[in-house]
Amino acid sequence: MASGVRHDEVKKPDDGLRLDRWFRKHFPALTHGRLEKLLRQGRVRLEGKRVKSAARVVQGQKVRIPPEVLQIPDASAFPISNADDEKFATLAKELHKAILYKDEDILVLNKPSGLAVQGGSKTHIHVDAALPYLKMGAEESPRLVHRLDKDTSGVLILARTRQVAHTLTRYFAAREVDKVYWALVHGVPRPLEGAITDPLIKAKDEDGQEKMHLVSLDEEEAKEAHTDFATMERAAPHLSWVAFRPRTGRTHQIRAHAAAIGHPIIGDGKYRISEKQAGGLLAKKLHLHARSIMMPRLGGKRGYFTCVAPLRSHMAESWDILGFDEASAENPFPDIFR
Repeated sequence: MASGVRHDEVKKPDDGLRLDRWFRKHFPALTHGRLEKLLRQGRVRLEGKRVKSAARVVQGQKVRIPPEVLQIPDASAFPISNADDEKFATLAKELHKAILYKDEDILVLNKPSGLAVQGGSKTHIHVDAALPYLKMGAEESPRLVHRLDKDTSGVLILARTRQVAHTLTRYFAAREVDKVYWALVHGVPRPLEGAITDPLIKAKDEDGQEKMHLVSLDEEEAKEAHTDFATMERAAPHLSWVAFRPRTGRTHQIRAHAAAIGHPIIGDGKYRISEKQAGGLLAKKLHLHARSIMMPRLGGKRGYFTCVAPLRSHMAESWDILGFDEASAENPFPDIFR
């Protein structure tokens, strides 16, 4: 047996899980991309055999865990200190488990759905409030440099120093950061891929609810908005897995643009087109996930930094129900991965 290798037995509650979901449950800091590489190398095995991430584990089987996986720090490696408010300590621990990447400059989280990034008059539990508990040995608290909607899951970057925050803010302002989102939408887009360029403006609708509306660019306060999209897979004529690439960063841009082409995102009560699109078990939560992010490397390093976030639980379950395979997905926007 190789030094440092561990063989974990599959327990009854995990019987039938996909291997990648088993790793997500027991080693949440291991990214999907890294797991795929370890599987290709044969360093992660099931019952001593090479398998793919979609393989199903069975109670009693042994999973080979190489030392590099065991060395990835989890939440227990970063004790929460000075958390006088229990609810923020609990949140901080949850965010520790959601860490996808960490170095001296940034933290990258896989934000869960339902968690606001910043607070408001009725929002007291949010990522911003937990930042002082995410120092992890650094002198400064990490800083927000961009946002995700409360009900959108996925990649969220935090700057670990003031200087890095300034640099990342400049990256976002200059549109040097490329993002790809995954969504489950009503119907099948026609054409299957393309660009949505309708300008947007924030205004109240007839119910008094503030949301983004499509307008002409010559309208006062209209904001340019550009979203590329590509249909990844279809479930009959009723549902589609669509990848979105926002070229601009307007509030609710993807949600408004998806509705604009007649294919609102599942679970999006704000932008659904008709009441017929409101129901169903899948519609209980917004199915929008910030899948990946790419930006120039920090510190004068050449090349680009890329991070990919596995689907969070509610979307992963929907993908299983619909027979979609997260692991086999190809990038529909290859030009952004330089």
